[in-house]
Amino acid sequence: MSELTNNEDNFVGYEYKDVTVKRKMESVYIDGYNNFGWSLEGTSAPIQNVGPITMKFKRDRKIRNKVELTRLQRQFDATVAEIETLENSKVIGASTVAYIVGVLGTAFMAGSVFAITDDRLALCILLAIPGFIGWIIPYLLFCNISKKKTNKVAPLIDQKNDEVYEICEKANALLAK
Repeated sequence: MSELTNNEDNFVGYEYKDVTVKRKMESVYIDGYNNFGWSLEGTSAPIQNVGPITMKFKRDRKIRNKVELTRLQRQFDATVAEIETLENSKVIGASTVAYIVGVLGTAFMAGSVFAITDDRLALCILLAIPGFIGWIIPYLLFCNISKKKTNKVAPLIDQKNDEVYEICEKANALLAK
């Protein structure tokens, strides 16, 4: 009977959480969720190891300061989502401009092809030049715009990372109490 009593004192009920994140943010979530009392049980990656991964966490159901930890965890999730949005903003505008210029170059090249089929060599050459330029320039535009946006967004990302660390620090302090 004494063995049964000892087992009841050692019982721990767990709550479980599955989090799907981009592969590049995996370590941020593992480190961050650890500060909210979660421990990583495992990860499941897609078959081809491309795309988001799912991490499985668990923590004690009777953890102290659970309400405050949950609030901080939501704040952590929102801040990390803002970081991901800022990271994506580095290339979205640059990609859009590059695609538009590339499509315009393709339109000029199509005009060049139609001109040569109509036996207008001078018009073909005249349209082919901006066509080729429209195929070469997008890469240079993408690199230039992306670099400018990265320089503009980098301080904001650093600020958000600092916020994440402060949130994790507060949560870790609550776990220690």
